[in-house]
Amino acid sequence: MGSRFLALVPLLGGCPTVDLGDTPTDIGLCNPAGGIEYFEAMIWPEFVRPADTMKGCTRTGGCHDEAGGNALGFRTQPVDFAFNYRQAQVFLNCGTPEASQLLTKPRAGLDAHGGGDLFVAGNAADDAAVASFLAWFD
Repeated sequence: MGSRFLALVPLLGGCPTVDLGDTPTDIGLCNPAGGIEYFEAMIWPEFVRPADTMKGCTRTGGCHDEAGGNALGFRTQPVDFAFNYRQAQVFLNCGTPEASQLLTKPRAGLDAHGGGDLFVAGNAADDAAVASFLAWFD
């Protein structure tokens, strides 16, 4: 029996292996239909870093930028859209986009948010922002 095993050893040594590379970091993450392009063109300027510094995830005070120290941290100096998109993906729900924490946390009455409510349901301007957010998934 030992000699048969030794006869097979050279055959096993010739089996090729395939390196598939590193495991992608985005397995299981939500990737909305609009992708990073929509994030950069619409989500970033409307939600994350809007002109109105009283709203947005990176508003004055550093809630979710480099200085914030929160679970959701965006890079703003300089802006790194690939990194920021990956950060946002963790807080998205592709199965039920309206349940995405990136939307529900800053909306009044939905999820507790240490930064306060940035959007108020029933306000026409805020409802338009919500529609814009949900369009990311279409």
